[in-house]
Amino acid sequence: MLRAIPPDLDAAKVAQIDALLDRAQAEHDVAIPLAIESGSRAWGFPSPDSDYDCRFVYVRPIARHLTPFAHRDVIEYPLVGDMDANGWDLAKALRLLLKGNAVIVEWLRSPIVYRGQAWFRDAFLDFAHRAAAREAIGRHYLHLGERQRRVYFGDGLAVPQKKIFYALRPAATLRWLAQRPDQAIAPMHFPTLMAECDPPAPLAAEVAALMAAKAQTRELGAAPLSPTVAAFIDGEFERARALFETGRARAPEAVIADAEGFYRAVVERVGAGRLN
Repeated sequence: MLRAIPPDLDAAKVAQIDALLDRAQAEHDVAIPLAIESGSRAWGFPSPDSDYDCRFVYVRPIARHLTPFAHRDVIEYPLVGDMDANGWDLAKALRLLLKGNAVIVEWLRSPIVYRGQAWFRDAFLDFAHRAAAREAIGRHYLHLGERQRRVYFGDGLAVPQKKIFYALRPAATLRWLAQRPDQAIAPMHFPTLMAECDPPAPLAAEVAALMAAKAQTRELGAAPLSPTVAAFIDGEFERARALFETGRARAPEAVIADAEGFYRAVVERVGAGRLN
């Protein structure tokens, strides 16, 4: 069994998440081979009031595949206070991965694991390394970062300081990918990502100070966008457009067959009651 809960997580919140996962399994008749934290707590830049963003992958029993009627491929719960939880069917997670959506890859690399099976996470991560197309993954982070910059930065005169990380993280990921032309899966943990992408020293110092402030206060307020941060983000986005805006639109047939084989193996194992 996998479980990795940092000591600074609220024990009562973790108990709530455990109960919600039990509820999801019972209400929807599914198995959950992996449940993780996906937000700023897992990225490594939480605020004191950061939400708990639990995400999970679930697998339906074999019998529920033998029907002509489609099942929903998400399990969602309403946001209550700082508790946000939802999950994806394994089939949905695989389809999105093959389209270049990097979200499931981040889930597989989250340092905070509420529950899980090592065989499942390791096998899924191994498949992701084989299947993920770096061009598609790069486009995912480029479009994500550009959207965050467009939505939150405006004219750069009054930028919510907490939102800076939501463009910085994609920019750092794109830099990491550009430096490693043979890899497609970057670290999820932001401090690790920054250390490994070798950022300019002035930027590293600013980011470290911003992270320290964010960890201490619920509200950083708004301020003009730092020229150092702006230059880094815009420079990495510009480089990424040349590297990742082209590339395959559909996964090769061999990768699709690999995905089908992985999916069948998991469903057969979990559906037969062999979750361990």
